[in-house]
Amino acid sequence: MSETSADTLEVVLVKAGRTKIRYPAQLLHDDGTRITVRAPWAAPGVRDFGFVRFEPGDVFTEHYWRDRWYAVKEVYAADGTLKGWYCDVTRPTSRDGDVLTVEDLDLDLWCSADGATVLRLDEDEFEASALPATDPAAAAAALRALTELESLARGGLLRTL
Repeated sequence: MSETSADTLEVVLVKAGRTKIRYPAQLLHDDGTRITVRAPWAAPGVRDFGFVRFEPGDVFTEHYWRDRWYAVKEVYAADGTLKGWYCDVTRPTSRDGDVLTVEDLDLDLWCSADGATVLRLDEDEFEASALPATDPAAAAAALRALTELESLARGGLLRTL
């Protein structure tokens, strides 16, 4: 299923069984394994994490996989400057027609554009979630995914995805 198109998909981010956010995104590529979309910053206002600010005008090129436990989002400022990569640990993504469903598993990773800053995020939220107790196999896969993402980031390989 090799496809490149200007179609619009709806990205649905689910966390702990509830829809956290849904937003339209332009489908750039779907080869049956990896799906790439582009979308403007979808949340209202500015989100300042301290190490990066997401704000209106930012554009995200988002890479999702049907066979990997993570998503990688290239974050660009309104002027086209790469801010870095925000990576979500997720279950493998599913697509049903024009809906792309992503289940967030709490763990995240940030890598700055210059690669100098690599941060593991939300490990406390992950430990506090029910996942380690209710689905130990998924929890182990999530931790492996975070370690893989960190290795890719430290090796300067996120840009090759």
